[in-house]
Amino acid sequence: MKLGVIIIQVLLIHLFLFLGAAVKEVLPLPIPASMFGLALLFLALYFKIIKLEWVEAGANWLMAELLLFFVPSAVGIVNYDEIISIKGLEIVILIAISTITVMGLTALIAEKISGRKRSEQP
Repeated sequence: MKLGVIIIQVLLIHLFLFLGAAVKEVLPLPIPASMFGLALLFLALYFKIIKLEWVEAGANWLMAELLLFFVPSAVGIVNYDEIISIKGLEIVILIAISTITVMGLTALIAEKISGRKRSEQP
């Protein structure tokens, strides 16, 4: 039963991805369709068009398996050793900077959210 719920919730999340692709066709902005879909999902949750419970288990499963989605790309990069030999240092620096940025922003946001939750508790 739980697996069926997760599958349905992942499909609902993908529905927003497809809606984002439709918005991308209408608006010629240099933003990926997945970002449009994510914004639409956020707005739907914010305005309570959909309930968090409708996507929470599916989103948690996707987050838990996130690393699995990056393995094929990492393995594919190994096939292009000429790119790594020419641009290797630049790629490593870019990865390091982006990782540090994401980790820092995630820490700041988590700190703000946990501080807000602590102040709301009686």
